[in-house]
Amino acid sequence: MTEHTISAPGTLQGWRKSSYSANDAGTCVEVLDNYPTGIPVRDSKVPHGPALLFPQAVWASFVRAVKG
Repeated sequence: MTEHTISAPGTLQGWRKSSYSANDAGTCVEVLDNYPTGIPVRDSKVPHGPALLFPQAVWASFVRAVKG
């Protein structure tokens, strides 16, 4: 995977707020499922970009660590 960011994530549909994000103060991390080359992650306060793109295995490891 050579792509590390998505410069115009606002054009993509299907973003969802992370269940670990706070409901107040607008501090939310959003992720996009089913993106073909990895897991896009963005700050909800800056929805038009950029978004970071993580390899599936790296994102899965991060989620396991957060849940642990």
